[in-house]
Formats: sequence, C-alpha cells, structure tokens
Amino acid sequence: MSASLRHFSSTDILERLPELGALLQDCVHDGASIGFILPFDTAASQAFWVDNVLPAVTRGVRLLLVAEVDGKVAGAVQLDWDTNPNQAHRAEVRKLLVAPAFRRRGLARQLMQALEEQARLLPRSLLTLDTRSGDHAEPLYLSLGYVVAGSIPGYALAPAGDRLDATTVMYKQLRR
Repeated sequence: MSASLRHFSSTDILERLPELGALLQDCVHDGASIGFILPFDTAASQAFWVDNVLPAVTRGVRLLLVAEVDGKVAGAVQLDWDTNPNQAHRAEVRKLLVAPAFRRRGLARQLMQALEEQARLLPRSLLTLDTRSGDHAEPLYLSLGYVVAGSIPGYALAPAGDRLDATTVMYKQLRR
C-alpha cells in the first residue's frame, strides 16, 4: 500500500476537518482509548481538532502528521513540544490514529518513524507517551524501541464507559 505522509497546517486542518473528524470518530467507535467516551458524535469529533489541535499547530508547538491513501485521510499522529523551559529536550506523542479500514498495513509504524525524525530535527532527544495497558498499540511501541516506565491502574474510563483501564507510560531516547 502506498501512503503519503505530510504535515497538516492550520489551513489543512480546516479544509480537511470532515475527514479528520471521521478518522477520530471511527477510531473511538472502534474502541480506541484516546480520551473520549461514547456516545461520540461528529460535532464533538470536529471540536477536538478545532479547539485542541488547531490552536497548538497555529502557535507552532505541535505537529500534525497525516497519512493519506489514495488522497484520503487514513491516519494521523501528533508531536507536542509545548513544554516547560526545563523540558525543552522532550516532546510528547499524542493520538496515534489509524482508520479501522486501513489497519494492519504498517501505517502506524510509518507515522511513528516519521514523527521521530521530526522530533530529532527540533531537536528533541526524549519522547514520551501513554497507551492503554494491553492495547494493540503497546507491542508496536515496544518494537520501535520505547521503554515501559510504569503502569497506572484505573487511569481512564474505557470508551464504552463500563470500566476503568490502566495506562502504560513509555519513553524513548532518540539518537541524533
């Protein structure tokens, strides 16, 4: 599968808002633990991009990297480097999303590898992230060299709202 990866600007976010909203909504409805619970409608999904991602991209403290397949938004990941002065060496990986129809094709790995290259250019030498413990993303992060720092039980409400899930906190030291 041929995917193209590109940075989305503020203009791109607004122009492709319906697709970005659909990506997030599809992932949440498929059970992804990415901060939202059901019911999760189109308005709430688009509001996330406009109210959370757009301002950070506009301020130049977050990168939105998008994977497109045949011109369609198939996945995305964010790199957030809006840190305190004593943490100017690190950035946080946020919201790795791959549309259910495009999973198991290597898009998540491509997005993460490209994100790491961008982090090196900033330059950032430490990446952090958290993921639902036992989730299908955890082995991906481990295979990319992320190290488990620990787990926090009962960290977040599951998307269905029926239980509290643990989260695994991970990090990766980047080599330049």
